[in-house]
Amino acid sequence: MRQEEPWTAGRLAGEVAVVTGAARGIGRAIALRLAAEGAAVGVLDIDGPGARRTAGEACGAGGRAVAVEADVADSGAVARAMAQVAGELGPPTILVNNAGIGGFVPLEHEAAEATWQRVLAVNLTGAYLCARHVVPYMRQAGRGAIVQIASTRALMSEPDGEPYAAAKGGLLALTHALAVSLGRYGIRVNAISPGWIDTGHEPVGEQDHAQHPVGRVGRPEDVAAACAFLVSPEAGFITGQNLVVDGGMTVKMIYL
Repeated sequence: MRQEEPWTAGRLAGEVAVVTGAARGIGRAIALRLAAEGAAVGVLDIDGPGARRTAGEACGAGGRAVAVEADVADSGAVARAMAQVAGELGPPTILVNNAGIGGFVPLEHEAAEATWQRVLAVNLTGAYLCARHVVPYMRQAGRGAIVQIASTRALMSEPDGEPYAAAKGGLLALTHALAVSLGRYGIRVNAISPGWIDTGHEPVGEQDHAQHPVGRVGRPEDVAAACAFLVSPEAGFITGQNLVVDGGMTVKMIYL
């Protein structure tokens, strides 16, 4: 695990976090960051071996973590996952809804409807189910913070991205709805919309870096740092908001 700044050490001590889709990429970075800041972490993913690797990394760096294999689109599986985390680490007080799948398919393609259903099931319904099943534990603890990992694709689009854009846009609406519903229980709900984050799945060249106002493509750790802030006491007066983490791309005018 990357050594964090000294001021972050122990900031989340006493908290129990569940991070979905944490086997790799952004979810992995978030799980490791929260563990580095003192939270015990439930590493939840449909990829069981991947979840165990991330949990092992967190424990190897001195943190507390447990791997949980579950499909977030399955309500029963989510309920059992939250119960497992509560039983092994304590009642969850932090939830990061990161689990998601891509879904770019032409509107008239034969797979369009099936893709739509699955993408919304995982990316949007999954977040709703995780929130639904974690809230009783947060109420038991008397506090809570939920972060939805949305996307700048909720704000702007590429061709054939209807399922993904709709799901991520729905996450933003779900965020402010949950913030209003759950505020009375001391639970804050915010979203992060990452832009281009290099997770190693595609090559990134100098031109890709240069088109960002900050001069580089994002890293999973950039999203993890924003997430760690939003679930921390320092963000106690922030709820129902969407934090765009994209190196300035959504505010840059592009002329063809």
